[in-house]
Amino acid sequence: MADFMQFVFSGLTTGAIYALAALGFSLIYNASGVINFAQGDFLMLGAMITAAMLGANLPYGLAIAGGVLATVAAGLLLYRLAIRPAGEASVVSLIIITIGASIFIQGVVQIVLGKNQQTLPPFSGDASLSILGAYVLPQSLWVLGTAAVLVALCFAFFRFTMVGKAMLAVAANALAARAVGIPTSRVLQLSFGLSALLGAVAGVVAAPITTTVYDIGLMLGMKGFVAATLGGLGSAGGAVVGGLIVGLLEALMAGYVSSAYKDAVPFVLIVFILLVMPHGLFGAKASERV
Repeated sequence: MADFMQFVFSGLTTGAIYALAALGFSLIYNASGVINFAQGDFLMLGAMITAAMLGANLPYGLAIAGGVLATVAAGLLLYRLAIRPAGEASVVSLIIITIGASIFIQGVVQIVLGKNQQTLPPFSGDASLSILGAYVLPQSLWVLGTAAVLVALCFAFFRFTMVGKAMLAVAANALAARAVGIPTSRVLQLSFGLSALLGAVAGVVAAPITTTVYDIGLMLGMKGFVAATLGGLGSAGGAVVGGLIVGLLEALMAGYVSSAYKDAVPFVLIVFILLVMPHGLFGAKASERV
């Protein structure tokens, strides 16, 4: 039982990271129809810049703020310089653009910040806590708590703010939204900024556990995409559930079978989803879109 709880806490921790990545996928997909394969690089970028600022002896809080703000700026620039000029390009073209952006970001980080693996110090020590028979790092609780707060803020943003409702209007019908005076271009740009914000925060909180390196965003992005697809691409709640399921299955696979097969779980899942339920768990029934 203790082993099972250990695997569950481990799975929930990584699942929370995937959930935030998946939420970023869903947010941009709903607002613009774009599947942003640079989403995983937002996680990497936030952590790498924070590590670089810590290396320059900046205070931890200031380094985190700098890393998050720089990543948000990168997200806004991605829309401004790559997505917006593409205009009404096909979905395939937009996907290729985001893949190119991902490669570009990785290349810049590799040149500017280096190829070496970086880590961040834990937020509140590294002495394990005993919870329900499992040993849990305090940083895991930071990951779970941060994910819960960000998900709650996203729901509140879309339900209670005019900007959030404007984004929902653009997602429902961009032409009609433009006709009633909603600046659709700014709304779409905002969706990329928010998505980058989610990714940067997730990357910074996770880095003390996972470490970070210039190409780690590729795998994180793929797993986040699988989580978003499993939950139903475009469903915020589905993104969270999908992320937790992927994380749990990975942990159980590593614990009871072999860690060598852990990374195969998301790719088996994506094949299963595409064959059996292409709309995901909540996609077909989703009435609330973000």
